[in-house]
Amino acid sequence: MGGGPGPQEKYHLITRNLQEVLGEDKLMAILKERELKIYWGTATTGKPHVAYFVPMSKIADFLKAGCEVTILFADLHAYLDNMKAPWELLELRTCYYENVIKAMLGGVGVPLEKLKFVRGTDYQRGGEYTLGGDRLSSVVTQHDAKKAGAGGGKQVEHPLLSGLLYPGLQGGGEGGQQSCLAREALDEEYLKVDAQFGGVDQRKIFTFAEKYLPSLGYAKRVHLMNPMVPGLTGSKMSSSEEDSKIDLLDRKEDVKKKLKKAFCEPGNVENNGVLSFIKHVLFPLKSEFVILREEKWGGNKTYTTYEALEKDFAEQVVHPGDLKNSVEVALNKLLDPIREKFNSPELKKLTSAAYPNPSKAKPAEKGIKNSEPEDVRGGRLDIRVGKVISVEKHPDADSLYVEKIDVGEPGGGTVVSGLVQFVPKEQLQDRLVVLLCNLKPQKMRGVESRGGVLCASSVGEPGGVEPLDPPAGCCAGERVYGGGYEGGEPDDELKPKKKVFEKLQADFRISEDCVAQWKQKNFLTKLGRVSCKSLKGGSIS
Repeated sequence: MGGGPGPQEKYHLITRNLQEVLGEDKLMAILKERELKIYWGTATTGKPHVAYFVPMSKIADFLKAGCEVTILFADLHAYLDNMKAPWELLELRTCYYENVIKAMLGGVGVPLEKLKFVRGTDYQRGGEYTLGGDRLSSVVTQHDAKKAGAGGGKQVEHPLLSGLLYPGLQGGGEGGQQSCLAREALDEEYLKVDAQFGGVDQRKIFTFAEKYLPSLGYAKRVHLMNPMVPGLTGSKMSSSEEDSKIDLLDRKEDVKKKLKKAFCEPGNVENNGVLSFIKHVLFPLKSEFVILREEKWGGNKTYTTYEALEKDFAEQVVHPGDLKNSVEVALNKLLDPIREKFNSPELKKLTSAAYPNPSKAKPAEKGIKNSEPEDVRGGRLDIRVGKVISVEKHPDADSLYVEKIDVGEPGGGTVVSGLVQFVPKEQLQDRLVVLLCNLKPQKMRGVESRGGVLCASSVGEPGGVEPLDPPAGCCAGERVYGGGYEGGEPDDELKPKKKVFEKLQADFRISEDCVAQWKQKNFLTKLGRVSCKSLKGGSIS
């Protein structure tokens, strides 16, 4: 045995952190006899981003367990599935993916001797494979094909004819809308593997394969399913949405900027992409995680189990800002070897060839203004609950306060407000407020202000002003949303010339029951409505 892991230890490595395994007994039986052969497939479309570390951490487990791992680059799928993968870029993109994956795994010290790469175009256009698709279509019912395809493929308004060809080989789906299905079932046989690894969102296709492949005389395979892990924004991380993902080649300053916007409410462990990344990537790869923080906040703390970290975060022993900063450091350590490898002239050239910059729009002719309307989604505003840590009079302006406000990041932010004549200092201290966090910083009488406290103000005389009140029990850093306002990601910084806030503010109002609204829809946190004390029918600024 050479001191290597035994079947039980291999089973643990292969199955840890998975949501479900179909065929556990068969898996153990194979491990007692020989090494497992397993494959994972990915479509070579957008550039891989840090979410790829989630399946890579499992592939690292498979390789550590001695498995023979095949990564299938579904390049034909990428071309046929109504995706933006032009035929002339297929080979370049598969080459890019191969280099990226080797850099990701090699950077964490995973042996690559038992890893191989296969392209779909190497075998999926052959007569034998096509015949397999025809045989499969002769035994699959339309009901089962539609059921298997219910969660698959990218929805498009006008599917291409190529999208009809692909499901025909798969035996599943309706048109181009369900195009990434039963081909995976055939791939299991043609790649000669024991098991397929994927996300739990592929469960229907896995059970489809288990039902129909034996009818063609093919063996039933083991299926290993990862949970659906939220992206750092709290939803799926998408390579087509720039703000929702961190690219593997992003600069450190870009990583910091994107992590700063990550969804990470104090004490909230549900759909927390930052915690999920620690659980499914950093712990499996490193076996521990260190929270980095100043001595006055308790100093650094090393966690050897994810459960202990999650418990401390839920009990607010660990601050979201410290968690983000610590993930930033750990993530950059993972990205550094990839950045270094892709800094070579050959790979720089490959990157620009595989993912050419989209052609820039021609500049408008002189005298002709761009008629594109400014995007004034409410979601461009970064509005959060803040807690006032300290309040002092401005040293050079009697009408201004200088406030330190905690918005879920270490140290809090400095905000200058004109509330002196409306709210006594003692009523602001330790108070929860609603803060617009992505205003462009500006100096107010020599003190830089990095946000604005949102207040209700009365219309007419006498002029009253009241800071908006989040629901009782809210935590600093919680996002404020509501009525269409939650769509998309907020801007990093609102550009004053664009007047985004001013355009949206025109529809901010206080209702007759003192609730803050945008376009007559309530501002909300997860605990309820944002309100003011008494200024019915007022404006918000």
